[in-house]
Amino acid sequence: MIPKYQVIADELRLHIHTGKYADAQMLPTEFAIAQEYGVSRQTVRQALSLLAREGIIEKRQGSGSHILRQEPAGAAHRSVAIVTTYISDYIFPGILRHIETVFSQHNIAPLLFATQNLVSNERKVLNTLLNMTSLDGVLVEGTKTAMPNPNLDLYRKLMDKGIPLVFVHGNYAQLHGALSVLDDNAAGGRMLVEYLHGRGHRKIAGIFKNDDIQGHQRYAGYAQALGDLQLPMEDHYVCWYSTGEKDTLFAQGPALEQLRRALEDCTAAVCYNDEIASRLVTYLNKQGIAIPEQMAVVSFDNSTYSELSVPRITSLSHEPYNAGQVAAELLMRLLQGQSCQSVQVPWTLIQKESS
Repeated sequence: MIPKYQVIADELRLHIHTGKYADAQMLPTEFAIAQEYGVSRQTVRQALSLLAREGIIEKRQGSGSHILRQEPAGAAHRSVAIVTTYISDYIFPGILRHIETVFSQHNIAPLLFATQNLVSNERKVLNTLLNMTSLDGVLVEGTKTAMPNPNLDLYRKLMDKGIPLVFVHGNYAQLHGALSVLDDNAAGGRMLVEYLHGRGHRKIAGIFKNDDIQGHQRYAGYAQALGDLQLPMEDHYVCWYSTGEKDTLFAQGPALEQLRRALEDCTAAVCYNDEIASRLVTYLNKQGIAIPEQMAVVSFDNSTYSELSVPRITSLSHEPYNAGQVAAELLMRLLQGQSCQSVQVPWTLIQKESS
């Protein structure tokens, strides 16, 4: 469920963007907002703090919340929405910073929505976008992209209205005509297996996410490389998990038993991302399993999880690219009427101490 303060912040941002408070150039008082939404003033303060961090308002003691972000006089008005699964989790803050940097260069203050990777929340967001009187484009990270999605009808309605869509990280193959900026995930999976093979590993486990298309593509590259290199491919070498199971994967229970079985015969593991790899390293350290001598660990994203892990994790990086920046630039070219194509972002291996 989206936190209440996030819902309030999204609605206030939309009201500011559509000019509801243009005359006063101020938001209503905390007390008035709390009454309108039936929440505590602390919840309202959280929402206002979020808008202040985005540079949309300024909270002045004794005089309320003043609106800062306005379109320059005479500037062409663009209304762009960013729909992402999460805002403050994992690699998303860095992606969003790059997106907003591109948009700010074009005097665009985007509207930001989060689905928490729930199709029900995604549907609410899409209905909100369809009801907006002015919307020029949408940059979206799809929800559970490996699963059949009941919201394709709403995406098609946006496209029928002539609103360009650019997907980042994952897309829906059924939405013909929507552009995307995707990681070259299959190539990444192959690259990690080939690297481990070159380091002398022959039995390689895999931990992959099953409800987004990235996990399936990374698994596909992993499996293809095992086949090409004539390495053993046993079903129990692979451990699958969903978004909702991420936090219980290393807790006592069936999921951990599945993971142990995947690792017991192997000397290396390919992980879906650095967050999972970091948790795996912590688990192995607690079990007294030496890394990389007894178990090598490799991953995707080259994030802070990779750097802060002990030992640091060998991981694939997009440097010098950033998927958020590439997607925002692609959407801007579409808005300018240019002919565009989908983009696949390559990986670069960053070797560290875990392999």
